[in-house]
Amino acid sequence: MKPRKPSSTFKSFQDLKVLVENKSFSPPAKPKPKPANSEGKESPELGWELFRKAMEGVTPISRDNYVERIFQIELPESSRNTEDAEILEKLRDLVRYGKGFNVADTPEYIEGTGYNVHPIVAQRLHRGDYSIQAFVDLHGLLVADAKEVFEKFLRWAVMAGKRGVLIIHGRGLSSPSEPVLKKKVIEWLTRGAWRKWVVAYSSARSCDGGAGATYVLLRPRPVSKRLKKRRVEAKKR
Repeated sequence: MKPRKPSSTFKSFQDLKVLVENKSFSPPAKPKPKPANSEGKESPELGWELFRKAMEGVTPISRDNYVERIFQIELPESSRNTEDAEILEKLRDLVRYGKGFNVADTPEYIEGTGYNVHPIVAQRLHRGDYSIQAFVDLHGLLVADAKEVFEKFLRWAVMAGKRGVLIIHGRGLSSPSEPVLKKKVIEWLTRGAWRKWVVAYSSARSCDGGAGATYVLLRPRPVSKRLKKRRVEAKKR
């Protein structure tokens, strides 16, 4: 019969005693305590020693391509406060009065002139050189309803002797392709019967609605065929 191999499973304390006496089993060795300082923490010397061993064989990076740290120059507190105050003031003017924002520099800007009128008149109209005496708000109306209100308003403006008026039509940002009502207003001013009464038109300034409204400068009387004929004859002379 083969001798029985010692097993790590003990059935009784008697088996454990036999193993100890025969020195076939020994308790695990206690781990060596780590060097510690007076507070029970690892000593700095041990940390540096471990770091040096970990860095053995590591080659330092060449300093030929080394870039020094770029420091940001901080402005004095007084300078920062002055600059912030100026920026906030400009922002307030933009929100309240439209200062610093030029509608004429945007793709939404429109302008035009009537018969035999210099383009500078439309530019002056946009700058606010002409007094706006009345306005009508078509924003939110259907095209058919907007045209009816537009017609009534211009008839009243002409009969009342109003020369500068404002038509609010909105920017048409909710339209799928282009601003429908804005386009229609320009069409009514340039292709319909009212083209004879229009001196010039232009997008309004920011304080009056910007690209969502249009200034219109009206004539005291419409341009007639007789007047056009006279001007053509005057040019021929």
